[in-house]
Amino acid sequence: MNAPTLSIRREAGATHLETEQTLPRPLSEVFPFFADAFNLEKLTPPFLSFSIIGTEPIEMRVGALIDYRLRLHGLPFRWRTAITAWEPPYRFVDEQLRGPYRLWRHEHRFTAKDGETVVSDHVTYKVPGGALIDRLFVERDVVKIFGYRFEALERWVTSGTL
Repeated sequence: MNAPTLSIRREAGATHLETEQTLPRPLSEVFPFFADAFNLEKLTPPFLSFSIIGTEPIEMRVGALIDYRLRLHGLPFRWRTAITAWEPPYRFVDEQLRGPYRLWRHEHRFTAKDGETVVSDHVTYKVPGGALIDRLFVERDVVKIFGYRFEALERWVTSGTL
């Protein structure tokens, strides 16, 4: 399995995070895993105490709303996202409607390649307090969250469970 990659750049007052991870599973297995909103709980580090509010299943489609609870540095947050693009099995986008960020847009992309699936993410976010608060606090947490996700996905593909 190729090592996952993560890069960050800042532009126009926003932070852009790009990730890529190749999973040795076919697109027909990987996309449905990500399309189940409740699997996000399995991909999120325990230090966030992250949970989806509501009951299964959530019908993923443009306009679907997903509500979450989490704790960040001991502070409780509620977060609501909307699915703003839904193009199975290749792409979907979730955008924050209410939550800890001034802006959060997360595009998930899936590409089949030689029986494997390349999972790519492009996250654009802005935080209250701007670039200084991002550099001092938020970026570090976002990197830790995606690092945990890389490891969780590797566990999933090697053991079949999370």
